[in-house]
Amino acid sequence: MKQIILTGDRPTGRLHVGHYVGSLSERVRLQNSGKFDEIYIMIADAQALTDNAEHPEKVRQNIMEVALDYLACGLDPEKVNIFIQSMVPELTELTFYYMNLVTVSRVQRNPTVKSEIQMRGFESSIPVGFFCYPISQAADITAFRATCVPVGEDQMPMIEQCREIVHSFNRIYGETLTDPKIMLPSNSACLRLPGTDGKAKMSKSLGNCIYLADDEKTVRTKIMSMFTDPDHIRIEDPGKLEGNTVFTYLDAFCTDEHFAEFLPEYSNLDELKAHYTRGGLGDVKVKKFLNNVMQSILGPMRERRAYWEARKPEVYEILRKGSEVAERKAAETLADVRAAMKINYFDDGNLMK
Repeated sequence: MKQIILTGDRPTGRLHVGHYVGSLSERVRLQNSGKFDEIYIMIADAQALTDNAEHPEKVRQNIMEVALDYLACGLDPEKVNIFIQSMVPELTELTFYYMNLVTVSRVQRNPTVKSEIQMRGFESSIPVGFFCYPISQAADITAFRATCVPVGEDQMPMIEQCREIVHSFNRIYGETLTDPKIMLPSNSACLRLPGTDGKAKMSKSLGNCIYLADDEKTVRTKIMSMFTDPDHIRIEDPGKLEGNTVFTYLDAFCTDEHFAEFLPEYSNLDELKAHYTRGGLGDVKVKKFLNNVMQSILGPMRERRAYWEARKPEVYEILRKGSEVAERKAAETLADVRAAMKINYFDDGNLMK
């Protein structure tokens, strides 16, 4: 069986470092691993429209931004297919068929759907398209016969619901759809990176993000204002690591090599943590180290982004060609689905018998 990846992001704004540690860096690693036959990376504009229907310009203007972020991170269009969801109409048809395999109560129990509805304040005025988000996502995954879906922890309920749809379809219509497996970040700190305020998951809507496209000065300002330990008032005070956003980011981003380059008096993060917890280490010094770490990671991305920003017609072609490849693949799956459901009427010579 071919090993295939499907993953993506909603184009509702620029991507941030939470996206990077949660999935983007892993996508780059996977594309370079040589272990996968096909990799599809989707700019999920149709899903973004489910809660932005009255502001489609927000989605439209961010498609190029997300594409630039992808390329800046090191995704290679020679190794992956980057495509726009709405340019693959087969996904909509698959979603419609899968709707018959899922009950309203099952979607209502989906923890991700419940939290997203609450966060957006929909209450009883939930757009049907948004409510059906898990079913749409199942169509996206199965259309490309994905065997692996690299996502963050918050997407686990969505993948589980996708697998339920796959099992139901294959039980009713015969083995047709591929059962995907979820791939979570190996670093637990990357599963749910908090915002710079330390109070919630990093979120564009909460304004607590460090964006991949932020310039050097902006990144430094955001890091120096980060939430730490409110009781760590004087340098000599013992500091707490739990809930300390700066150390959460260091867990996610720093390596021993960063210490050798930027803070050689410590060999590794464990030594830095030990000093902080016993007292005698100030927050400013730790934040300056984190800033150096982040700048070393984001600097090459800024350079690649500038390169592609000067070549937007080429980026447009990457999206167009990727979408064409994606549509051909989805059309093959849709043909198999229609055949399994016996609704491929004009391809079936037995219809008139």
